[in-house]
Amino acid sequence: MLTGIEVAFIGGDARQLEVIQKLSELDATITLIGFDNLQQDYNGITKVEMKEDVLAGKDIVILPAVGTDDQGKVESIFSKNEMILQELHIAQLPAHAKVYTGMAKPYLTNLCNQYGIEVIELFERDDVSIYNSIPTAEGAIMMAIQNTDFTIHGSQSMVLGFGRTGITMARTLQGLGAHVLVGVRRPEHYARASEMGFMPFYIKDLYERVANIDLLFNTIPTMIVTAQVITNIPHRVVIIDLASRPGGTDFRFAEKRGIKAILAPGLPGIVAPKSAGRIIANTLSQLIEEDFIKRDGVE
Repeated sequence: MLTGIEVAFIGGDARQLEVIQKLSELDATITLIGFDNLQQDYNGITKVEMKEDVLAGKDIVILPAVGTDDQGKVESIFSKNEMILQELHIAQLPAHAKVYTGMAKPYLTNLCNQYGIEVIELFERDDVSIYNSIPTAEGAIMMAIQNTDFTIHGSQSMVLGFGRTGITMARTLQGLGAHVLVGVRRPEHYARASEMGFMPFYIKDLYERVANIDLLFNTIPTMIVTAQVITNIPHRVVIIDLASRPGGTDFRFAEKRGIKAILAPGLPGIVAPKSAGRIIANTLSQLIEEDFIKRDGVE
Protein backbone atom coordinates (compact mmCIF):
# COMPACT_ATOMS: atom_id res chain seq x y z
CA MET A 1 0.00 0.00 0.00
CA LEU A 2 1.04 3.59 -0.65
CA THR A 3 -0.85 5.22 2.19
CA GLY A 4 0.71 8.58 3.04
CA ILE A 5 2.70 8.85 -0.21
CA GLU A 6 2.14 12.16 -2.03
CA VAL A 7 2.15 11.68 -5.82
CA ALA A 8 1.92 14.41 -8.47
CA PHE A 9 1.11 13.62 -12.11
CA ILE A 10 2.09 16.28 -14.63
CA GLY A 11 0.54 15.88 -18.07
CA GLY A 12 0.60 12.82 -20.27
CA ASP A 13 -1.73 10.77 -22.43
CA ALA A 14 -4.24 7.95 -21.98
CA ARG A 15 -1.56 5.69 -20.50
CA GLN A 16 -1.48 7.87 -17.40
CA LEU A 17 -5.09 7.01 -16.59
CA GLU A 18 -4.13 3.41 -15.87
CA VAL A 19 -1.29 4.59 -13.62
CA ILE A 20 -3.56 7.00 -11.77
CA GLN A 21 -6.12 4.25 -11.20
CA LYS A 22 -3.49 1.80 -9.94
CA LEU A 23 -1.87 4.22 -7.48
CA SER A 24 -5.27 5.41 -6.29
CA GLU A 25 -6.24 1.80 -5.50
CA LEU A 26 -3.03 1.56 -3.45
CA ASP A 27 -4.19 4.58 -1.39
CA ALA A 28 -1.62 7.11 -2.60
CA THR A 29 -2.54 10.78 -2.21
CA ILE A 30 -2.72 12.01 -5.81
CA THR A 31 -2.56 15.49 -7.35
CA LEU A 32 -3.20 15.94 -11.08
CA ILE A 33 -1.57 18.83 -12.94
CA GLY A 34 -2.56 19.44 -16.55
CA PHE A 35 -5.72 17.33 -16.43
CA ASP A 36 -8.30 20.13 -16.44
CA ASN A 37 -10.13 18.69 -19.49
CA LEU A 38 -10.22 15.14 -18.12
CA GLN A 39 -13.85 14.05 -17.99
CA GLN A 40 -13.26 11.06 -15.72
CA ASP A 41 -13.63 11.75 -12.01
CA TYR A 42 -11.62 10.06 -9.29
CA ASN A 43 -12.62 10.08 -5.63
CA GLY A 44 -10.09 11.77 -3.39
CA ILE A 45 -7.91 13.05 -6.24
CA THR A 46 -7.15 16.76 -6.59
CA LYS A 47 -6.75 18.70 -9.85
CA VAL A 48 -4.61 21.84 -9.71
CA GLU A 49 -2.85 24.27 -12.04
CA MET A 50 0.91 24.53 -12.59
CA LYS A 51 1.64 26.97 -9.79
CA GLU A 52 5.02 27.73 -8.22
CA ASP A 53 4.46 25.61 -5.11
CA VAL A 54 2.55 22.80 -6.83
CA LEU A 55 5.22 20.19 -6.03
CA ALA A 56 5.87 21.24 -2.44
CA GLY A 57 6.03 18.19 -0.19
CA LYS A 58 5.48 15.68 -2.98
CA ASP A 59 7.27 12.34 -2.65
CA ILE A 60 6.82 11.25 -6.26
CA VAL A 61 6.45 13.18 -9.53
CA ILE A 62 5.25 11.23 -12.57
CA LEU A 63 5.83 12.72 -16.00
CA PRO A 64 4.75 11.49 -19.46
CA ALA A 65 6.66 9.03 -21.66
CA VAL A 66 8.93 11.86 -22.81
CA GLY A 67 9.26 13.87 -19.61
CA THR A 68 9.85 17.33 -21.05
CA ASP A 69 11.12 18.84 -24.27
CA ASP A 70 14.40 20.75 -24.43
CA GLN A 71 12.75 23.86 -22.94
CA GLY A 72 10.91 22.09 -20.13
CA LYS A 73 7.50 21.87 -21.79
CA VAL A 74 5.35 18.94 -20.63
CA GLU A 75 2.78 17.62 -23.09
CA SER A 76 -0.76 16.73 -22.02
CA ILE A 77 -3.71 15.63 -24.11
CA PHE A 78 -5.96 16.58 -21.19
CA SER A 79 -5.21 20.31 -21.17
CA LYS A 80 -4.81 23.19 -23.59
CA ASN A 81 -2.73 25.13 -21.09
CA GLU A 82 1.04 25.20 -21.61
CA MET A 83 3.01 23.64 -18.78
CA ILE A 84 6.70 24.38 -18.30
CA LEU A 85 8.58 22.48 -15.61
CA GLN A 86 11.05 24.96 -14.13
CA GLU A 87 13.68 25.22 -11.44
CA LEU A 88 11.20 26.92 -9.10
CA HIS A 89 9.06 23.75 -9.19
CA ILE A 90 11.84 21.22 -8.60
CA ALA A 91 13.22 23.38 -5.79
CA GLN A 92 10.02 22.69 -3.83
CA LEU A 93 10.59 18.93 -3.72
CA PRO A 94 11.95 17.29 -0.56
CA ALA A 95 15.38 15.65 -0.83
CA HIS A 96 13.96 12.11 -0.90
CA ALA A 97 11.59 12.82 -3.80
CA LYS A 98 11.92 10.97 -7.10
CA VAL A 99 10.84 11.86 -10.62
CA TYR A 100 9.61 9.04 -12.88
CA THR A 101 9.33 9.31 -16.64
CA GLY A 102 9.67 7.12 -19.70
CA MET A 103 12.78 8.84 -21.00
CA ALA A 104 14.47 12.03 -19.82
CA LYS A 105 16.01 14.68 -22.03
CA PRO A 106 19.05 16.59 -20.76
CA TYR A 107 16.87 19.52 -19.65
CA LEU A 108 15.02 17.38 -17.11
CA THR A 109 18.10 15.49 -15.97
CA ASN A 110 20.13 18.65 -15.43
CA LEU A 111 17.25 20.40 -13.65
CA CYS A 112 16.82 17.57 -11.16
CA ASN A 113 20.55 17.09 -10.68
CA GLN A 114 20.81 20.68 -9.41
CA TYR A 115 18.71 19.69 -6.39
CA GLY A 116 19.86 16.10 -5.98
CA ILE A 117 16.51 14.71 -7.15
CA GLU A 118 16.76 11.26 -8.72
CA VAL A 119 15.24 10.79 -12.18
CA ILE A 120 14.16 7.24 -13.05
CA GLU A 121 13.69 6.43 -16.75
CA LEU A 122 11.25 3.54 -16.99
CA PHE A 123 11.97 2.82 -20.65
CA GLU A 124 15.58 2.03 -19.74
CA ARG A 125 14.37 -0.99 -17.78
CA ASP A 126 14.43 -4.31 -19.62
CA ASP A 127 11.07 -5.44 -18.27
CA VAL A 128 9.20 -2.29 -19.33
CA SER A 129 10.89 -2.16 -22.74
CA ILE A 130 10.22 -5.82 -23.49
CA TYR A 131 6.55 -5.55 -22.53
CA ASN A 132 6.27 -2.31 -24.52
CA SER A 133 7.78 -3.98 -27.57
CA ILE A 134 4.57 -6.00 -27.97
CA PRO A 135 2.20 -3.07 -28.72
CA THR A 136 5.06 -1.44 -30.66
CA ALA A 137 5.30 -4.44 -32.98
CA GLU A 138 1.52 -4.70 -33.33
CA GLY A 139 1.29 -1.00 -34.17
CA ALA A 140 4.09 -1.28 -36.72
CA ILE A 141 2.31 -4.19 -38.39
CA MET A 142 -0.89 -2.15 -38.49
CA MET A 143 0.94 0.72 -40.19
CA ALA A 144 2.58 -1.64 -42.67
CA ILE A 145 -0.79 -3.11 -43.66
CA GLN A 146 -2.34 0.35 -44.03
CA ASN A 147 0.46 1.61 -46.28
CA THR A 148 1.08 -1.34 -48.61
CA ASP A 149 -0.81 -3.20 -51.33
CA PHE A 150 0.75 -6.59 -50.63
CA THR A 151 0.60 -9.09 -47.79
CA ILE A 152 3.19 -9.33 -45.07
CA HIS A 153 3.06 -13.08 -45.58
CA GLY A 154 5.74 -13.88 -48.14
CA SER A 155 7.25 -10.39 -48.05
CA GLN A 156 10.94 -9.62 -47.70
CA SER A 157 10.86 -7.70 -44.43
CA MET A 158 13.94 -6.16 -42.85
CA VAL A 159 14.43 -5.27 -39.19
CA LEU A 160 17.39 -3.10 -38.21
CA GLY A 161 18.58 -3.70 -34.67
CA PHE A 162 18.21 -6.82 -32.56
CA GLY A 163 17.52 -5.34 -29.16
CA ARG A 164 14.36 -5.55 -27.10
CA THR A 165 12.09 -4.07 -29.77
CA GLY A 166 13.95 -5.56 -32.73
CA ILE A 167 13.60 -9.13 -31.49
CA THR A 168 9.84 -8.80 -30.91
CA MET A 169 9.41 -7.08 -34.27
CA ALA A 170 11.29 -9.82 -36.10
CA ARG A 171 9.38 -12.60 -34.34
CA THR A 172 6.02 -10.95 -35.09
CA LEU A 173 6.87 -10.66 -38.78
CA GLN A 174 8.08 -14.23 -38.85
CA GLY A 175 4.82 -15.37 -37.25
CA LEU A 176 2.92 -13.72 -40.11
CA GLY A 177 4.94 -15.63 -42.69
CA ALA A 178 7.40 -12.94 -43.74
CA HIS A 179 10.97 -13.69 -44.77
CA VAL A 180 12.80 -11.68 -42.11
CA LEU A 181 16.23 -10.13 -42.59
CA VAL A 182 17.83 -8.77 -39.44
CA GLY A 183 20.61 -6.17 -39.46
CA VAL A 184 23.02 -6.51 -36.53
CA ARG A 185 26.40 -5.17 -35.42
CA ARG A 186 27.52 -7.83 -32.94
CA PRO A 187 28.52 -11.43 -33.68
CA GLU A 188 26.44 -12.79 -30.79
CA HIS A 189 23.36 -11.07 -32.22
CA TYR A 190 24.16 -12.56 -35.62
CA ALA A 191 24.35 -16.02 -34.06
CA ARG A 192 21.11 -15.60 -32.09
CA ALA A 193 19.21 -14.23 -35.10
CA SER A 194 20.38 -17.20 -37.15
CA GLU A 195 19.38 -19.63 -34.41
CA MET A 196 15.88 -18.10 -34.34
CA GLY A 197 15.39 -18.69 -38.05
CA PHE A 198 15.98 -15.15 -39.33
CA MET A 199 18.36 -14.10 -42.08
CA PRO A 200 21.01 -12.02 -40.30
CA PHE A 201 23.50 -9.64 -41.90
CA TYR A 202 25.91 -7.03 -40.62
CA ILE A 203 24.87 -3.37 -40.73
CA LYS A 204 28.00 -2.52 -42.71
CA ASP A 205 26.40 -4.44 -45.63
CA LEU A 206 23.08 -2.57 -45.39
CA TYR A 207 23.43 -0.84 -48.77
CA GLU A 208 23.64 -4.14 -50.62
CA ARG A 209 21.00 -5.95 -48.56
CA VAL A 210 18.16 -3.42 -49.09
CA ALA A 211 18.07 -3.95 -52.85
CA ASN A 212 15.28 -6.55 -52.84
CA ILE A 213 13.21 -5.84 -49.71
CA ASP A 214 9.52 -4.90 -49.39
CA LEU A 215 9.37 -3.49 -45.85
CA LEU A 216 11.96 -1.93 -43.56
CA PHE A 217 11.51 -1.51 -39.80
CA ASN A 218 14.23 0.46 -38.03
CA THR A 219 14.78 0.33 -34.26
CA ILE A 220 18.24 1.95 -34.15
CA PRO A 221 18.13 5.55 -32.81
CA THR A 222 21.03 6.84 -34.92
CA MET A 223 21.20 7.75 -38.61
CA ILE A 224 21.33 4.33 -40.23
CA VAL A 225 19.02 4.55 -43.25
CA THR A 226 21.10 7.23 -44.95
CA ALA A 227 20.61 8.91 -48.31
CA GLN A 228 23.14 6.51 -49.79
CA VAL A 229 21.22 3.48 -48.50
CA ILE A 230 17.93 4.93 -49.74
CA THR A 231 19.30 5.19 -53.30
CA ASN A 232 19.36 1.37 -53.38
CA ILE A 233 15.89 0.82 -51.86
CA PRO A 234 13.09 -0.12 -54.29
CA HIS A 235 10.33 2.45 -54.63
CA ARG A 236 7.72 -0.05 -53.40
CA VAL A 237 9.33 -0.20 -49.96
CA VAL A 238 7.67 1.35 -46.90
CA ILE A 239 10.07 2.39 -44.13
CA ILE A 240 8.65 2.40 -40.60
CA ASP A 241 11.07 3.97 -38.15
CA LEU A 242 10.37 2.92 -34.57
CA ALA A 243 13.36 4.68 -33.01
CA SER A 244 12.89 7.68 -30.74
CA ARG A 245 12.88 11.10 -32.40
CA PRO A 246 14.44 12.10 -34.75
CA GLY A 247 14.67 8.45 -35.80
CA GLY A 248 17.37 6.78 -37.86
CA THR A 249 16.15 7.58 -41.39
CA ASP A 250 16.89 10.41 -43.81
CA PHE A 251 13.22 11.29 -44.23
CA ARG A 252 13.91 14.26 -46.49
CA PHE A 253 15.79 12.17 -49.02
CA ALA A 254 13.25 9.34 -48.82
CA GLU A 255 10.48 11.79 -49.72
CA LYS A 256 12.59 13.16 -52.55
CA ARG A 257 12.94 9.65 -53.99
CA GLY A 258 9.24 8.95 -53.57
CA ILE A 259 9.73 6.33 -50.87
CA LYS A 260 7.21 6.34 -48.05
CA ALA A 261 9.04 6.68 -44.72
CA ILE A 262 7.10 7.01 -41.47
CA LEU A 263 8.51 8.05 -38.10
CA ALA A 264 6.49 6.14 -35.52
CA PRO A 265 7.82 6.54 -31.97
CA GLY A 266 5.51 6.03 -29.00
CA LEU A 267 3.29 3.46 -30.69
CA PRO A 268 2.26 1.75 -27.41
CA GLY A 269 0.51 4.93 -26.28
CA ILE A 270 -1.23 5.28 -29.63
CA VAL A 271 -2.38 1.78 -30.54
CA ALA A 272 -2.81 0.23 -27.08
CA PRO A 273 -2.80 2.91 -24.36
CA LYS A 274 -4.66 0.72 -21.88
CA SER A 275 -2.19 -2.17 -22.14
CA ALA A 276 0.78 0.20 -22.25
CA GLY A 277 -0.56 2.07 -19.22
CA ARG A 278 -0.91 -1.15 -17.26
CA ILE A 279 2.72 -2.02 -18.00
CA ILE A 280 3.85 1.32 -16.59
CA ALA A 281 1.40 1.18 -13.68
CA ASN A 282 2.53 -2.26 -12.51
CA THR A 283 6.21 -1.34 -12.68
CA LEU A 284 5.76 2.06 -11.06
CA SER A 285 3.68 0.78 -8.18
CA GLN A 286 6.26 -1.91 -7.47
CA LEU A 287 9.17 0.56 -7.55
CA ILE A 288 7.41 3.09 -5.32
CA GLU A 289 6.40 0.43 -2.80
CA GLU A 290 9.96 -0.93 -2.67
CA ASP A 291 11.35 2.56 -2.17
CA PHE A 292 8.79 3.31 0.56
CA ILE A 293 9.73 0.11 2.41
CA LYS A 294 13.46 0.89 2.24
CA ARG A 295 13.04 4.52 3.27
CA ASP A 296 10.80 3.80 6.24
CA GLY A 297 12.43 0.56 7.30
CA VAL A 298 9.20 -1.39 6.90
CA GLU A 299 9.63 -5.17 6.74
